Parts: sequence; structure tokens; C-alpha cells
Amino acid sequence: MYSLPNILTFIRILLIPIVVVVFYLPWHKANYLAAFIFIIASLTDWLDGYLARKWKQTTLLGAFLDPVADKVLVATCLLLVVGAKDVNYITLPAIVIVGREIVISALREWMAEIGKRASVAVGRLGKIKTALQMFSIVLLIAFQPNQNWLGLLGVVLLYVAALMTIWSMVVYIQIAYQEIIQ
Repeated sequence: MYSLPNILTFIRILLIPIVVVVFYLPWHKANYLAAFIFIIASLTDWLDGYLARKWKQTTLLGAFLDPVADKVLVATCLLLVVGAKDVNYITLPAIVIVGREIVISALREWMAEIGKRASVAVGRLGKIKTALQMFSIVLLIAFQPNQNWLGLLGVVLLYVAALMTIWSMVVYIQIAYQEIIQ
């Protein structure tokens, strides 16, 4: 339970409210610090999985907590930027991303119930989607989309991530459907 990969996951969970508090600090560079903390939290996502596999320290707790931490981090920060940024056009991709996470989490839970969880394990497409999401969120936390080209790039990447989110959801549903009809 107290393996380094699990500790990194707990750290990621603890960093979530810190990102939010720092983002709202009355300091002109708070958004950059919040983006940096989000980067640290995102890197723990990669590092905990890498170390757990490399050191053969995968645990049931880690298998449960890691995806929960990821989803809470992404959903919280998407809500943060949707609520704080003065642009309406980031709401739709944020809804798509959060909605997909709920659907796929439920699908994975259901597939686990019928003994087929490995069928809907995270694939390469999901990893690319996650990287795009994380990068877009960093840019959206750090920069205003309507005042800076990096913020605008964050919006574009968020839309690309939302499209990949839909694509990966369709792939997961097709895989699950094939398992169900067998």
C-alpha cells in the first residue's frame, strides 16, 4: 500500500485543491504557478504507472485510485478554466471530455463485473488523448485564450482532445460490444 507509485497517486490527489487555491490567489502570476503545479500533478500520473510496472508494484489500490485521481484532476481543472476564463467556447469540449470519462468509467466498471475489464484497458489512443488534454489544460490555466496565442493554442488542443475523446470512447464501446455479443 505504501509503495512509491501509490504515494505519487496520493500526492496527485493532494495537489488538486492546491492548484485551485493557487489559481485564485490575488497575484498576477498565480495562473503560471497553478499551471506548474498541474504539470507536476500530471507528471506523477505518468511516473506512478511507469514505476509500478517497472518495479512490479502494481496494487489493487493503485489500479483503483490512479484513474480516479486522473479523472478528478482533469475534471476539476476543466471546471476551473471554464468557470474562470471569459470565453464560452471552451465549455463544449470540457463537457465532452468529462462526460466521456463518466461513460468510460461506468463501462470499465461494468466490464469488470462480467470479468472482461482487460478488454477495455487503456490503449495508445487513450494515452495520446490524455497527453493532449493535459497540455491543453496547462495552456488554458496559464493563459487567457482571447488575449494570448498560447491560450488560443490551448483551446485548439482542447477541441482536438475532445475529438480524440469521442473517438476513443467509440473504440471502447465497440470493444465492449464485441465482448458482450460473444
